[in-house]
Amino acid sequence: MRKTIAIGLALALMSAAAPQALAQAAAPAAASARAVADQSRALTEWLDAQYEQELLQDPEDLTMQGRKELQDRLTDRSEEHLDRMLAWRRASVAEMKRRFDPARLDEEARTSFEVWALELERAEASSKWRRHRYIFARGGAHTGLPNFLINFHRVEEPADMAAYIARVRQIDDALDQLLARAKAVAEGGVRMPRFAYDQSISEVERVTAGAPFGEGKDSALLADGKAKIAALLGAGKIDQAQADALVRELTEAMTGEMKPGYERLLAWLKADRELAPAEARGVHALPEGRAFYDAALYLQTTTDMTADEIHELGLAEVARLRAEMEEVKAKTGFTGSLEDFFVFMRTDKRFYLPDTDEGRAQYIALAEGYLGEMKKKLPEYFGILPKADLVVKRVEPFREEPGGAQHYFPGTPDGSRPGIFYAHLSDMSAMPTYQLENIAYHEGLPGHHMQISIAQELTGLPKFRTQYGYAAYSEGWGLYSEKLAKEMGFETDPYNDFGRLSGEIWRAIRLVVDTGMHAKGWSEEQAVEYFKANSAQPEAAIRSEIQRYLVMPGQATAYKIGMIRIQALREEARQALGDKFDIRAFHDVVLGGGGLPLPVLESRVRRWIERTKG
Repeated sequence: MRKTIAIGLALALMSAAAPQALAQAAAPAAASARAVADQSRALTEWLDAQYEQELLQDPEDLTMQGRKELQDRLTDRSEEHLDRMLAWRRASVAEMKRRFDPARLDEEARTSFEVWALELERAEASSKWRRHRYIFARGGAHTGLPNFLINFHRVEEPADMAAYIARVRQIDDALDQLLARAKAVAEGGVRMPRFAYDQSISEVERVTAGAPFGEGKDSALLADGKAKIAALLGAGKIDQAQADALVRELTEAMTGEMKPGYERLLAWLKADRELAPAEARGVHALPEGRAFYDAALYLQTTTDMTADEIHELGLAEVARLRAEMEEVKAKTGFTGSLEDFFVFMRTDKRFYLPDTDEGRAQYIALAEGYLGEMKKKLPEYFGILPKADLVVKRVEPFREEPGGAQHYFPGTPDGSRPGIFYAHLSDMSAMPTYQLENIAYHEGLPGHHMQISIAQELTGLPKFRTQYGYAAYSEGWGLYSEKLAKEMGFETDPYNDFGRLSGEIWRAIRLVVDTGMHAKGWSEEQAVEYFKANSAQPEAAIRSEIQRYLVMPGQATAYKIGMIRIQALREEARQALGDKFDIRAFHDVVLGGGGLPLPVLESRVRRWIERTKG
């Protein structure tokens, strides 16, 4: 009885004391939670201010994001500017580490801290090898600047057209800055393969063909400028005299300033071409070329995988995918070897549209049809969906090339400009239709357009996380989307399914030939032959691809490595969560943090797995 009373008394005392003890324990916890929230919010605000500083140093990026500040200027391309921006980033990261403790940040803020700090590492690595890059290879400013003005500089008011013309007047300065860098690169013994000089010379000649540079129809840039001026006139925002004056100003800017800049570039390209190696070689042949390639692999994949590891992964993936191709080949009733089937798919006329304007229009219509059906299915697999529109367009003639890779340009964060899925259609014999369904999913939905648009539309994150991109993440997602589309019930036609496998083995082949040419001494022809032996791609497309890899070392490896990591994370989550696994939730976690380096993405998904376990 005495023991019972004692226990009862103790319980009563504990009960009386509990509210006070709990309150005392809760107070620091609440204060700590508030402190974490306050610190996290402060970091986001600070990073937004830092990113705004960065943006104000890049007028073209401002335009790409739909903003009109500094729209009468081009971005500084000098080495001095690159040095200033590297010093700025060093100071920014140092200040962040002084002001913020990662242990006192919430999950998203900690991720932001990690990515901002990692950007300095990447900038340091990139800066170290700055003079190993081919300044005027494909995709360089010589075509990029006209493309930028045509497709991304919006003209809605007379002041916008004045800014457009001001930018045209600065093209020569931008080219001269890059030419100074290209000369310094060449003086260090780094020259791109001779075929790349030929490509660039052809591109410069196409940009400057026609009026006002010479005889013929209007050049692409003049035609665009006139169309934008005519739109202002049609909207009643200028009168005919003002329109005529703007056309004269644009013409004078193109002939008086832009053309001499291109002439200086063309003269140098032709002269330096004679010093370039006739035989295309990988970067292993450059001074410190192997170390440069290792850095390129790190920057492109965001991993520490070596060239040998990537090469072996590629060989294994090619073998696996060939076995899957054999299964699909059997479904078509084809009785020859896989190599025979490659030739059949490469050459049979049923897979190619006419090399006419009607054929090109049909190709674009097919792509639009695939994307329209995919859009209806997305809510079953994704919670977060993009708001921005997507259009399919042919690449502008001055930068189009036979067999060139299809690609995507993002829209603006506010949706005022749609995303663009671009197709090279100058040679329809290099664009087989059995691959189009797969490519549409990669470039459009649920691939690049979806991933990039969702990133740009995210709220509550620092702005930089909605804009920064990483090849292994974005290209990995694009390739993951191709296989996902099959899982979603698309690509049911066996030939189109073979196209999907062709797309995936294409990216596996990249692992082999990119490392082969840049680290193992493979020749261009050796790479072409390996590609042809393992793919049904048209030879024109294969040669275009191999030359792309030669001038963009490492970039081609990002696709398959990123895909494999995302697939592995999904399987890890499925195994860990069992019945709690939700494919929509997984996709939202992968896409809901913006573009991320693969190690950061892995940490993010694993923390989600632990939270979901409960």
